[in-house]
Amino acid sequence: MSEIDRGAKADRIRYLLETEGGAVEANTLGFNQGRYDSVAELDDYEGLKEEARAIKEDAIERLPELIDRVTETVEANGGTVYLANDATDANRYIREVAAENDADRFVKSKSMTSEELEVNEALERDDVDVVETDLGEWVLQVADEAPSHIVAPAIHKSRADIARLFNSQFDPDEPLETAEELTMFARERLGELIRGADVGMTGANFITADSGSILLVTSEGNARKTAVVPDTHVAVAGIEKIVPSVEDLAPFIELIGRSGTGQDITSYISLLTPPVDSPLVDFDEPDVAFADRDDDREFHLVLIDNGRMAMREDEQLRETLYCIRCSACANSCANFQSVGGHAFGGETYSGGIATGWEAGVHGQESAAEFNDLCTGCSRCVNACPVKIDIPWINTVVRDRVNREGDGGQFEFLVDGLTPDEEPGGLDIQKRLFGNYETLAKLGSATAPVSNWIGSLGPVRTAMERVAGVDSRRELPEFERETLRDWYEARGPGVEPADADREVVLYPDTYTNYVDVDRGKAAVRVLEALDVHVRIPEVGESGRAPLSQGLIATADEGASRVYAELAEHLDAGRDVVVIEPSDLAMFHREYEKLLPERSFERLQDGSYEICEYVYGVLANGGDVAGLRPGADGPAIAYHSHCQQRTLDLDRYTTALFADLGYDVVESDVECCGMAGSFGYKREYYELSMDVGDRLAAQFTQPETQDRLLVASGTSCEDQLGDLLERDAVHPIEVLDPRSRID
Repeated sequence: MSEIDRGAKADRIRYLLETEGGAVEANTLGFNQGRYDSVAELDDYEGLKEEARAIKEDAIERLPELIDRVTETVEANGGTVYLANDATDANRYIREVAAENDADRFVKSKSMTSEELEVNEALERDDVDVVETDLGEWVLQVADEAPSHIVAPAIHKSRADIARLFNSQFDPDEPLETAEELTMFARERLGELIRGADVGMTGANFITADSGSILLVTSEGNARKTAVVPDTHVAVAGIEKIVPSVEDLAPFIELIGRSGTGQDITSYISLLTPPVDSPLVDFDEPDVAFADRDDDREFHLVLIDNGRMAMREDEQLRETLYCIRCSACANSCANFQSVGGHAFGGETYSGGIATGWEAGVHGQESAAEFNDLCTGCSRCVNACPVKIDIPWINTVVRDRVNREGDGGQFEFLVDGLTPDEEPGGLDIQKRLFGNYETLAKLGSATAPVSNWIGSLGPVRTAMERVAGVDSRRELPEFERETLRDWYEARGPGVEPADADREVVLYPDTYTNYVDVDRGKAAVRVLEALDVHVRIPEVGESGRAPLSQGLIATADEGASRVYAELAEHLDAGRDVVVIEPSDLAMFHREYEKLLPERSFERLQDGSYEICEYVYGVLANGGDVAGLRPGADGPAIAYHSHCQQRTLDLDRYTTALFADLGYDVVESDVECCGMAGSFGYKREYYELSMDVGDRLAAQFTQPETQDRLLVASGTSCEDQLGDLLERDAVHPIEVLDPRSRID
């Protein structure tokens, strides 16, 4: 990416932060909290997710069979099924339906698939009036704007924005102001348009192969009217929407509303088996009949391939087809919460899962426009109701984009990239951040000179121009004596013969070369619990290259790390990790990079440092050697994103509580730094905007004078930049030699 491209992207993000960010943030945070509240009421949330995923896995595996089955059932019911190869094919068929019915007006319910097809534009070229009947979609149609959210398309607009739009476009007798006035105005106007429509078009949340039924899940009644009021109903749906039976719908009905908007169940659940012989009445006014019409109803189901079968055969993109379009990944994403889908989205789809959809149906060029906005924090993983590994899909697409970019115009800065990555379009910024371990080794070996050079104004300016490293960020300062150097010179504080346990402390790159103090603290805390510590010569986990989409490099790194740690696992030693993002590699991403048995061994044998200390104490360890809370500082604590995904943050808070510390814990889920993301010029403003939520919480009267404690490298760095106060790792608080106050 050139300096001009980075500047344009930064300008675009800055504009969206200023114009749409407030409304997007308020709505997505509300949806996300609603999801937490709603799923908490379920007896077996995880069980429902497992059931839903199993149904989707089975359906996609049997997809050709299910397409044939649904075709048979719909045609047996009196409808017509058309399987469209792509958008052009689908639009041609829909235009033919319009022509055969002499249609002057189509009314449409909300459908992302119809957005994918750009069916409105196709019909309007034939002088067919197309009217969106979903309130949010109609607002955007009036405003001539694209959706910014899969479920709530006008999420970026406030009530005041909509009032100004309606008053300007429609010039009502009395200015519209309140939400009720705006809703009633839209209801009356859309009701008239639906009554006079020739064809109604809907999407479909699900289609059942056994009965040919269509499930529509909506927050408004206009989708139901659109399906049953006009004499002709056209439903458009991706082939992935088919499930085997009506019984399979149960878990999805429980999950889709809770996941998307935090509703226990959406306002309207419509199960239709077209052609539907509906009563000739207005659903809102049951006693008022519609005008007479022909009861011989016509139904067309247009099933869309448009790249989906190819996605089904793509081992890495296949999971995308399990998506039920609930938007939980968008609502839970800190970056999306700030800028919405007009930045975090492509031609049609937005949010975390959008990378897979855009790559599959529109191509990698569309996905590349926003793919880097996914930081791999993994918050969306637990939010997804069908357990899609969205960060991995985004990483795979990033890797493919790298390989198809600028033809390798940059030479390698340092060693580390494998030959199969060389032909790709990896720019100098990604090369720099993807090879952070090599950079850290060089920086440490030449410290403090390297730190002095890195602080010079001309050097920072050059780094910003050439590699897009934002000059407003302080760079990490490398230590000349690494953690391994220190430990080798010092020797173990507890010999194996005197130890209750033996562990391998994994020397992650940041701890080994930059924040050596937290590594020393970890050693001393473990030794205070009579644990013998080893610090092996082992390389970077692969997190840095993986974050830049360098899967082959990360894969080689994972193999080397496992080879170094395997002998310790064989000897029954536990692997203890300080940095949560590296532990997440061992517990999540290595499943994709290592043989199954190797992954399982490392996953089962590795622990986060506070999790491990808590476990030792819970199993009879002597607390006397640790710094007690009564003598320690009051704490303001923030846990790391991936630590939360792994459900390990609870051990740190429990440990602090058991030791008697006074702790206020952040409920903000992401600091916004996300490793290299916050250093990149094009994303600096976005990173700081996300961080402002955390800063606001830690500048309250009850937190502003407390010691800042954060579990992750990124969190510590971001808090330091936001609040100009140093943050420390939890293990440093517990260090018996700590001088923290």
